[in-house]
Amino acid sequence: MNGQVKRAFRYRFHPDETQAAELSRTFGCVRLVYNLALQTRAEAWTQRREQVSYAATSALLTTWKRTDDLAFLNEVSSVPLQQALRHLQTAFANFFAKRARHPRFKSRKKSRFSAEYTRSAFRWRDGTLTMAKMTRPLEIRWSRPLPAGAVPSTVTVSRDAAGRWFVSLLCDDPGVVPLPASDSTVGIDVGLEHLLSLSTGEKIANPRHERRDRSALARAQRALSRKQRDSNNRTKARTRVGRIHARMKDRRTDHLHKITTRLVRENQTLVIEDLAVSAMVCNRSVARAISDAGWRQFRRMLEYKADWYGREVVVVDRWFPSSKLCSECGALAAGLPLHVRAWTCACGATHDRDVNAARNILAAGLAVSVCGAGVRPQREPSRSGRSAAKQKALGRKP
Repeated sequence: MNGQVKRAFRYRFHPDETQAAELSRTFGCVRLVYNLALQTRAEAWTQRREQVSYAATSALLTTWKRTDDLAFLNEVSSVPLQQALRHLQTAFANFFAKRARHPRFKSRKKSRFSAEYTRSAFRWRDGTLTMAKMTRPLEIRWSRPLPAGAVPSTVTVSRDAAGRWFVSLLCDDPGVVPLPASDSTVGIDVGLEHLLSLSTGEKIANPRHERRDRSALARAQRALSRKQRDSNNRTKARTRVGRIHARMKDRRTDHLHKITTRLVRENQTLVIEDLAVSAMVCNRSVARAISDAGWRQFRRMLEYKADWYGREVVVVDRWFPSSKLCSECGALAAGLPLHVRAWTCACGATHDRDVNAARNILAAGLAVSVCGAGVRPQREPSRSGRSAAKQKALGRKP
């Protein structure tokens, strides 16, 4: 890390009626162009086995603007429309690289309302931001200052389900510098009873943000279900539901930011477990609790902050038996049901299930760093039945 990173600064703003109408039109046009381009590319492939490039869809956009049915596309800035085509191209590139699913059509009710502007479509002057097709700057609530001398390279305007407007400014932040090197290491085991269990023995409570607002959310959703479809009352009821979801999301994000920042500042090496969260939420018994805990968001925050500040995140294999393995003698328990939170090994050591798992995760991660084994342990059986990383973590001879 060279000390300068691309960083997005997100602020709330309050548009006037003219600005809100212009942005709402832009959101609709962005969604329409994205869907038209996706339909064109899908039909070209299914009917003629032809791949349509970004340049071809960009030329099609010019043709669409000249038709009577789509002439209204000229009323909004062309830059967000072009950016929508670029986002579609990225989505197809991720699909062909098998990093994501096939792109899907954007829904007027469920998809995110957003538009991305590049430098040619906004004016940044004396700390004020004016978007294309607008005469007045946005009324932004500057909750924190931008880095000194920062000039936005990209601006993304969005509106969430609660009706709140946000603007995200992508800038170069020269203030991100690596932290002084430290000898501290920590293993982290995520859970539901406790959000995190550390190899140091510390446990961080799970706030359960969704449970706190579950009754209010249920009442709001019942009220929404009683409203007539496509009515103003239903729109208002949907906004009330969105506000509850937004409150839960904001509390969860704030809590995870504080935890990850603290862990990155205090430790040089952080070891976590590779969990298939998308598969785990298919279990209806724990899907709501896992989604509320934010395991995937926690890992994402931990990784990019470690990259910023010169720390190392090591990920151990998801099949590593961290809970059933004795961190003292290395013995593997025959079985350990989920309701068993503490157990005693044959060697006499008594373990807290989660703390023991965190210590084993730390040992396995350090073995990966020291002996150069892959992040995913070897699958070939050995004499001991364990991979090289696991044997190193247990202090066994190879």
